[in-house]
Order: sequence, then C-alpha cells, then structure tokens
Amino acid sequence: MEGRPEPYFILNALRLIRCIDDERCEEVRFWEPRHGDPKKVGQYRNVVGLKVDPAKIGYTHVLRPWGWRGTLIVSERIKQLMEQAGTTGTKFVEVR
Repeated sequence: MEGRPEPYFILNALRLIRCIDDERCEEVRFWEPRHGDPKKVGQYRNVVGLKVDPAKIGYTHVLRPWGWRGTLIVSERIKQLMEQAGTTGTKFVEVR
C-alpha cells in the first residue's frame, strides 16, 4: 500500500464449503422467487448467530461458507497466527 512502510498481506479465500448448520443458527432466511432475484433463490438471504458443522469443514483452515460469502472462517490455528502477527482489522467470533 502506497505510503505505508510496513508490509501487508491479503488473504484470498477461494474455498467454498456447504457447512452452515441451519438448525443451530439463531436465524436463517433463504432467497425465494418472491424476492425477485432468480439467481439467488435457495442461497442464504440472512444468517444470524452463524454456526457451522465441523464435520463438513474437516481440516480446512480458511474458507467461506457456501451461500453466505460475507463471512470468512479460519481455524483456531490461523486465528492464533494472525493474532501473533498483530493482524489488524479482524473480528473473531466462534462459530462451532
């Protein structure tokens, strides 16, 4: 980044996994035909209190949940490494 002397890193999460545990989330809403966006029908419209199924994630360390791409999920190990490196601009919330 111009004007910044310290190094910076960009994390690009390309892995999408269908791992959201709908039953354990506080609230889950899906796009429906009535919402007027046919290409989104069946995807998540809103997720509150996100919970994931660890069995579906396996040993993956960085991923985005299928249908809810605004969220980045990292393993506890990656979280620790980011904290040790002094990474800024992150907020960690447990989703298991």
